[in-house]
Amino acid sequence: MRFSKLIVIVGLLVFGGSSLRANAQSAGELIKNGNMKYEQAQYDAAIADYRKVTPATGPIYARSLYNIGVCYYELWRTEDAIAMYKQALAVSNGHYAKAAYSLGVALEDLKRFREAKDYYQLAILDSRGKFAPASFRLGVIAVAENDGDAAVKFFRDAIEQSKEQLPASHNNLGVILARAGRFREAEKEFETAFRQSRGTLIEAKQNLELCRSMLETPATAYLITDVH
Repeated sequence: MRFSKLIVIVGLLVFGGSSLRANAQSAGELIKNGNMKYEQAQYDAAIADYRKVTPATGPIYARSLYNIGVCYYELWRTEDAIAMYKQALAVSNGHYAKAAYSLGVALEDLKRFREAKDYYQLAILDSRGKFAPASFRLGVIAVAENDGDAAVKFFRDAIEQSKEQLPASHNNLGVILARAGRFREAEKEFETAFRQSRGTLIEAKQNLELCRSMLETPATAYLITDVH
């Protein structure tokens, strides 16, 4: 799956009035059914369920639009995904951090970096500064734009926001520090990345070995792996 972590399991919301409660319950079942089909990669069938959710269900409707966007993204229909994420944001009055982040990812895929950055920033703002993946992506874009200082800031923000649960940020921060000749600091970041990933982040292991060799032979600095 392109972006399996985006899907949301929606609980039932209780509104005033029996009619609204019935609508919410029905919408909740549609979301649940759609999610089951999504997990089985039956994206078109999932979309059909999500589309049955009506605007009268309020927040659940916004989530249905978002989930349709996720399905389109999995189907490589990126422009359609963008349209659905924007609709989800619109009916949420701009307050839907996950939709803003997902929109940023889709825009970044299309190399529309300026727009992507705006939506990543919106995700961070709407989550009160606690959306680590958005900060991480901003860091990656900053590296591509050769803005090392901004990249360092964003990767450090991602580390803080994730409460040390995003080892790739430590790895990428280490890359920037190593390129700046700050090998001792970089070594610590690579060590942390490898430890937090429980040995699964191979790039961190390779970068750690290269960094340690650079402490002895600085001329090998160009070998450090790119951020990703």
